[in-house]
Amino acid sequence: MPTLVTPRGVRQVEDLWLDSAALDAATGWQLKPEGLCRDDACLIVPEELRHHDRVDVAGLWTRLGRPVLTSGDAVYLGEDASSKPALQAGAMAPDFTLRDLAGIEHSLSDHRGKKVFISSWAPW
Repeated sequence: MPTLVTPRGVRQVEDLWLDSAALDAATGWQLKPEGLCRDDACLIVPEELRHHDRVDVAGLWTRLGRPVLTSGDAVYLGEDASSKPALQAGAMAPDFTLRDLAGIEHSLSDHRGKKVFISSWAPW
């Protein structure tokens, strides 16, 4: 899941307009005349979500049905559930990194071989 540090002055995730260089650096997607592209895949960016070389990343991700999460000064762009392979009982969990309330990052891989309890909450 790509993590973006919000530009100074961004008040809410809806205001997340990034230029093509910042977008490429954070997500690997490149803004081209035909749309937003990564490898051989390109997404058409609607006019209202594109202004010159800037894209409303949160608006585009939301239209794609992908989650957009914020935590402090970071924005996390997720993938839709259908793009993830189904996990099986007993399979190794994929690695991920999250920040705690103090802003310290913790990765699941840091705890390999230990029992880990993960509790999550969502407002929806």
